[in-house]
Amino acid sequence: MLVLNATYEPINVCTVRRAAVLLLKAKAEMVEHSSHELRSEHSTMNRPVVIRLVTFVRVPRDTHRRKITRRAVFARDGWACQYCGSRSSLTVDHVIPRSKGGPSTWENIVASCAPCNRRKGDHLPAKVGMHPRQAPRVPNPQIFIHVASPTIPPAWRQWLPEAA
Repeated sequence: MLVLNATYEPINVCTVRRAAVLLLKAKAEMVEHSSHELRSEHSTMNRPVVIRLVTFVRVPRDTHRRKITRRAVFARDGWACQYCGSRSSLTVDHVIPRSKGGPSTWENIVASCAPCNRRKGDHLPAKVGMHPRQAPRVPNPQIFIHVASPTIPPAWRQWLPEAA
């Protein structure tokens, strides 16, 4: 379930169970629901798809400090190789190789297919003529919603920014 802040900004993804608890405790309200129902011995409620917190929650925006994971890099780069556009056999590549002093930062890591990664090896981009299609950057905070749920349900689309 997609969780929106009180300002309707997407902040997280949670389980149906967690969403139901937040709704029952009146800490959230249902924004979108499916046609299915959740049933207990004494009550029935619509199955939530998108919920909104009743009170504003301050969310830290230090994405540059967030752990760099393969899935986060792939999601930031649109699940495509940044050298050729392939969507299969993805790996991560240091644009400036670590052997040449390149850091392991958001600004130096891109998604790369295995053939491109092998072709580039530990060379600098200019030497082999392989430059990323987009300059690597610190991701938008919403990218972590895409990491938590790689397939985005249609009901979530209106709440998420287009480019993550």
